[in-house]
Amino acid sequence: MPCSLWRPCALLLSVLAATALAGPAAEPAISPATVAVLAATCMSCHGPGGHSATDIPGIAGQSESRLHARLLAFRNGTAPDATIMTRLMKGYDEAQIAALARWFAQER
Repeated sequence: MPCSLWRPCALLLSVLAATALAGPAAEPAISPATVAVLAATCMSCHGPGGHSATDIPGIAGQSESRLHARLLAFRNGTAPDATIMTRLMKGYDEAQIAALARWFAQER
C-alpha cells in the first residue's frame, strides 16, 4: 500500500472498529403522541383508558412488567389464552410494546 493511503485507511479501520465495538444503535424513543395513537387502537377493545366494561380484560393499572410480558407472549405466539391478540401484536416492535406496557401501567 502506498504511504499516502496508509493514514486514511488506518483512520477508516479505527472508525469501523469503534462502531462495531459500540454495539447496535439504541432504538429511537417513541413520542408520546405516537404512543397515544397506538394506545387508542388497544382502547377500541379494552375500553377507554384500558378500563373494559365488557368480557374483554381491562389492562389499565396492571404492572408494566406483567403487561410487557403478556404483549410479548402474544407477539411470540406463546400465550395459550390468546385470541386475536397474537395476530395483532405481530405488527408491533419491541419499543412499541414497551411503550404500550408503560402507558397502560400508568393509567388509573
